[in-house]
Amino acid sequence: MKLKQAIIFSVALLAGQSIFAQNNVVEDFKPSTLNQPGQVYPQVNSQGYARFKINAPEADSVRVSLGLGGRGGTLLTKGTDGFFTGTTEGPMDEGFHYYHLTVEGGIFNDPGTLNYYGSTRWESGIEIPAHDQDFYALKDVPHGNVQQILFPSKSTGTQRRAFVYTPPGYEKNKSEKYPVLYLQHGWGEDETAWSNQGHANLIMDNLIADGKTKPFIIVMTYGMTNELKWGHMKDFKIEPFQTVLVDELIPYVDAHFRTLADKSHRAMGGLSMGGMETHLITLNKPDVFSYYALLSGGIYTPDELKNKSKPKLIFISCGSRERPEGVKNAVIALKDAGYNAVSYVSENTAHEFLTWRRSLHELAPVLFRN
Repeated sequence: MKLKQAIIFSVALLAGQSIFAQNNVVEDFKPSTLNQPGQVYPQVNSQGYARFKINAPEADSVRVSLGLGGRGGTLLTKGTDGFFTGTTEGPMDEGFHYYHLTVEGGIFNDPGTLNYYGSTRWESGIEIPAHDQDFYALKDVPHGNVQQILFPSKSTGTQRRAFVYTPPGYEKNKSEKYPVLYLQHGWGEDETAWSNQGHANLIMDNLIADGKTKPFIIVMTYGMTNELKWGHMKDFKIEPFQTVLVDELIPYVDAHFRTLADKSHRAMGGLSMGGMETHLITLNKPDVFSYYALLSGGIYTPDELKNKSKPKLIFISCGSRERPEGVKNAVIALKDAGYNAVSYVSENTAHEFLTWRRSLHELAPVLFRN
């Protein structure tokens, strides 16, 4: 087949697939679970398609950034009533997604849905129901608490914020002390991400209720990532955040919560750039943490761990649409070198929150086990 004919054929095939997909959309759309109270749109159907309806009578063009294949998202169609409507050209991955509207070239949030901090700004959020969503569902089980704390930071000259999850029973069992996981967000996010987008507290509540994990505290703080422009990750300096975390936050948490304040009961993990921070800090401060977790955040090698105190566990995960072989091979190499290492690959997900929700669900049960 000649090149020109091949290109025409490919374009026709893609167009045909898109039309076929749109013609087979099941009309059982329901409001997204993340909608503002009383708002009907955006909607999601049983296949994972998302549908939008935006009132912009003076606009000529509205596009939703949520889309497939890097094709610029979903272009909405204007009706005579001034409303723009449209449906994604195919089903979305299960789980949480950020998105925004582009109206006449300007970026805006969808007034129909709640906002979540991501991409260094508050973005609209939509939830595509997952087949395994039960593990992060709000259930009738004992619940822990997520509280905001403000702690002094001499190194930055500010009062900084963190969120602390304490497990069910923490307030009643006044004599019991708990291990701590320091859990970091990704680039563009902040200390609200693991509770709001990740449902870390609900994942823990459900695991504890099922007897699948030891109760422990989770501390989530801002990783000082967002001053860095995307594409310049190599310019990031870990030392300022390392000082805040190790020299200021950890002592504050140990002084104000009932923690088991030693290395053997302390873990650090993070998603994406938070994994990169975890990697750097645990290598720089091997006497602070005993459990390391990288969630879509790179790998460890035996060489870089050599001649350092040995961690009790190294957990590495990613989505099946990321680089699963790299994760699996890294863990094989670590095991061969004598390290206790675990890999996890989230099926049919990429660099997104369902990958990290599932990763936390797999990580928690293997933390702080003798």
